[in-house]
Amino acid sequence: MVNIADGASYAPTAKVTPVVAPGEFRFAAAFLDHGHIYGQCNGLCDAGATLELVYDPDPARVADLQKTFPQARVAASFDEILQNPDIQLVASAAIPSERAAIGASVLAAGKDYFTDKSPFTTLAQLDEIRRAVADTGRKYLVYYAERLHNDAAWQAGELIARGAVGRVLQVLNLAPHRLAVDSRPDWFFDKTRYGGILTDIGSHQVEQFLSYADCADAELNFARVCNFKNPNRPGLEDFGEMSLTGDNGASFYCRVDWFTPDGLRTWGDGRSFILGTEGSLEVRKYIDVAREAPASRLFLVDRDGEQEIDCLQGSGFPFFGAMILDVINRTENAMTQQHVFKAAQLSMLAQRYADSPHSPHRRHQSR
Repeated sequence: MVNIADGASYAPTAKVTPVVAPGEFRFAAAFLDHGHIYGQCNGLCDAGATLELVYDPDPARVADLQKTFPQARVAASFDEILQNPDIQLVASAAIPSERAAIGASVLAAGKDYFTDKSPFTTLAQLDEIRRAVADTGRKYLVYYAERLHNDAAWQAGELIARGAVGRVLQVLNLAPHRLAVDSRPDWFFDKTRYGGILTDIGSHQVEQFLSYADCADAELNFARVCNFKNPNRPGLEDFGEMSLTGDNGASFYCRVDWFTPDGLRTWGDGRSFILGTEGSLEVRKYIDVAREAPASRLFLVDRDGEQEIDCLQGSGFPFFGAMILDVINRTENAMTQQHVFKAAQLSMLAQRYADSPHSPHRRHQSR
């Protein structure tokens, strides 16, 4: 049962036709610091992959993962995974500041890497991994789950690709999250370890913009981060916003925050509003407020009228099967490496701007 109230443990699953036979694609899970590892493993296993090995320094986290994936054998060390010739990919949800170093070791071992977002916390890490990818020819893949593991968000992309709204002019994303302060580990409140709210949650939003608006790059217009309500957690940013203009002229704005009210049935009312030359889309990703939860709905308005489309359990999350085949065939059909890196780069550039003491939009207010 998917826990719709807790974003950290939200792990969708789907019944789909596997793209590989049992045992044809083997992967390992390592460094299980964030609950998104369950979503990563669900997506891969649903598409036919075999979770062969699991490793974490904390045996309790390993035992918990094995309750969901009992087929996974425990690796005595991370090196055991790196040295196993049968492992084709390593999935990881480590502390964000450690993800790049783990990924570099995976690439150097001749395997592909599938990390939770955000994939980096600094631009220097991005530069290091760019070089590692070029040197090894391996893939550094990212779990941008707000689009890849959400029915309505995925189907919005399919509609846009078919021309349902014409050329995309603007993407507006609202991404509130539940803080659940008592359940968070210490690193969650240490900015040097999670990278800042725009680096973290913001990377999801930038990835959606680049995908929906078909942009290869974008310029930053403004960015801001704040700590409005948590003075006892000075390392936390509980509010952030940014604006970009894509290389094709498309506009983007997003708000990210940790202010989901306790009374909401889901961990956040994430929405996207997409304006096109021939129509518009509203994406209600997780809840239809005061009506249904969980929910995954699209609202399309075009020349023919208005449509409400129920998307829940309707997409099959095809990214994961495409990613497996990309690893096997060395193709880039699921997501290009350039796209992976650009979403992370732009979110970190926005974070750097917001953090700059010279930014006119910089505000840090705690009350």
